[in-house]
Amino acid sequence: MTSTTKKSVIVTGGASGIGLAISRHFASQGHRVAILDVNASSGPTVAAEVQAEYPQAMVSFKKCDVSSWDEQAAVFEEVYGEHGNRIDIVIANAGVSEQGVSTLVDLDEDTPSQPKLKVININLVGTIYSVKLAVHYMNQNPTSGGGSSRGSIICTASNAGLYPLPVAPLYATSKFGVVGLVRSTARIIEKAGIQINAIAPAVIDTNLAPDKTFVAQMVVTPMPTLIRGVANFLADPSVSGAVAEIHGESVTIRPHHDFVDADSEKNIEAFWKMGIA
Repeated sequence: MTSTTKKSVIVTGGASGIGLAISRHFASQGHRVAILDVNASSGPTVAAEVQAEYPQAMVSFKKCDVSSWDEQAAVFEEVYGEHGNRIDIVIANAGVSEQGVSTLVDLDEDTPSQPKLKVININLVGTIYSVKLAVHYMNQNPTSGGGSSRGSIICTASNAGLYPLPVAPLYATSKFGVVGLVRSTARIIEKAGIQINAIAPAVIDTNLAPDKTFVAQMVVTPMPTLIRGVANFLADPSVSGAVAEIHGESVTIRPHHDFVDADSEKNIEAFWKMGIA
């Protein structure tokens, strides 16, 4: 992707935090950017401000709860038409945290309470929906040859999808799921010329943090490092199924797990060839 080629871009959770930074990045390059966000009160204002800052771009806001298939499907169809019947880049970024209190384990309960799965429904189910829709519309894009792709999907995971996170096990579960989704989907959709990758940021100062006291205790990664990770994936359409850990000033591609033995490797390769699980 070059900054002179206008792309059709969708950013879920694009009205704040990481999503807003990514939306501004694409707007600065003059692309058509659709900001999808559940926050209908501030979203239109945010989109208008980004549009005013980068008048060469086309920025719109679409209210969307990503955990709803019907809402996401309707918005993707709308953006597809508004952006000239194409979608080139989808950043599946929308996410929430457990805000420092997990509903999964409470050792003081007399009776087990049902865990609240909002974090799973938004972070993981919503991302699954985004990937499904992105592949559908990107598969309709023509290819121009020369190694160019039909489209690029980047999912926001977390380094909590690489390491244990005892304070937020459901959040960690959702992000481990995103990593598994990306790694397991890549070889299926690469046949269609579509790439999918994940960014796994460390602590970044966004509204996901429970409070500023929490952030003050952490080593915070600057947002430009994350933007560099996104740009690196888009610069090389041949890279797919990769997970980039975003930490400090570094963007580190994390290798897949080593096979425990040759038999396990043989079985996994057989699954890929059969296309079944």
